[in-house]
Amino acid sequence: MPPSVAHRPEPRFFDLGDEFGDAVRAADFPQHVLRFRNDRAAAEVGLETLTQDEWVAHFGRFEPLPGQPGPIAMRYHGHQFRTYNPDLGDGRGFLAAQLREVRAGALTGSARGLSGSAPPGRLLDLGTKGSGTTPWSRASDGRLTLKGGVREVLAAEMLQRLGVPTSRAFSLIETGEALQRGDEPSPTRSAVLVRLSHSHIRFGTFQRAAYLGRTDQLETLLEHARSLYHPDVAPGDAAGFLAAVVDASARLAARWIAAGFVHGVLNTDNLNVTGESFDYGPWRFLPHYEPGFTAAYFDQFGLYAFSRQPEAVFWALTQLGGALMSIGDAATLTDALNGFGPAYIGHLRAAFLERLGVLSLGEAADQRLLDCTLALLREGGEAMRWEPLFHDWFAGFSSSARALSGPRAKLWQGEAFDAFRFALFEHEPDRPERLEAPRFARAEPEEMLIDEVEAIWAAIDGDDDWAPFHDKIARLRAD
Repeated sequence: MPPSVAHRPEPRFFDLGDEFGDAVRAADFPQHVLRFRNDRAAAEVGLETLTQDEWVAHFGRFEPLPGQPGPIAMRYHGHQFRTYNPDLGDGRGFLAAQLREVRAGALTGSARGLSGSAPPGRLLDLGTKGSGTTPWSRASDGRLTLKGGVREVLAAEMLQRLGVPTSRAFSLIETGEALQRGDEPSPTRSAVLVRLSHSHIRFGTFQRAAYLGRTDQLETLLEHARSLYHPDVAPGDAAGFLAAVVDASARLAARWIAAGFVHGVLNTDNLNVTGESFDYGPWRFLPHYEPGFTAAYFDQFGLYAFSRQPEAVFWALTQLGGALMSIGDAATLTDALNGFGPAYIGHLRAAFLERLGVLSLGEAADQRLLDCTLALLREGGEAMRWEPLFHDWFAGFSSSARALSGPRAKLWQGEAFDAFRFALFEHEPDRPERLEAPRFARAEPEEMLIDEVEAIWAAIDGDDDWAPFHDKIARLRAD
């Protein structure tokens, strides 16, 4: 069965030529067992009609989709824990396809290339992880553990639920190899993941061109990324482009904080120009407020700890700004970077208001609510889990009876709580009818803490029991 009539291939990055990527082939895997198929995401790009055999052909063996030229490993450099590495690039993944997002009205003439009322949707990428070696693999095997794939699916599903701009796990196929890994029991099972993302153009993509002294490549990249992802920026305006990336990145960092999420590895090759979170390795969600909470065991100095994530993103943005220096004005690029702090604070206030389900009352009142929420989380210590606070007090005053009679009633007292409640009750609920959703009838919210993640994996690893994994995803999507 072919893709739907709404399917619109548009492989734009491929048009940039072989100076930006290398044609590659996927590994020839001994097995293809489909473990996760994201039909919600597939419907956004007109691929939900694929049969299971077609799905495996395209996302397990990587036969090109209609209108796609075949995969390429993207070239980029990057700072890894603030040490520059010019030997990076897609080492265990590639860009498999680019497609337009399906929007309302896309099944009319506009989807068939005729005039129609629907504007074009965003350009989206299908990128892989664990698809085999490339020219940039160095000594790596180019593979992905099944556990790593399961963790990425769970991270993306939870972040999407919490309103964080994120790539979506599109497909997970177990591939039947026994991998040796030093940081987990081996041999371990293998998999190949496909993610749907707004862009895989990283800060490091620009850094590579700057490192090579290729102003022509920088100008080409700038125009490519500007026109596709930030079209409101004028052609050739490097500072305007940087300002747009700064704002998108500030919003992303703010939403990580509001979600209590720790990405773990914020190198410049893990941040992209659209401000969308992707490439989930040693991620964690906070059990409770802990500014120094670190996700990656190899982050020995807490460089990418929870509260340092905005700092890490800003540092990465300064590297992007430096890469643009040869094609932009230093003063205006600096001005663009200086916009990060105010943008981050504004996005952080908005993110916390959204999480609490209340409307803005103005900058001063919104900041007071943000400060009081963080103070309550801090003062509550380990007993004050992150996610239940937002569950219990969603929509403010409208949740009073529910929160004060629930399992955490004893937590809702003291000076920090009184200040929080006063600040919260100043704000009007935003669509309080949302409290009728089944999730608010339950005493506990959906969380994604490490113990549950490990239990989901243990069921798969020990008994090949995928029910807890699929049940978790169903609950995250239920309401």
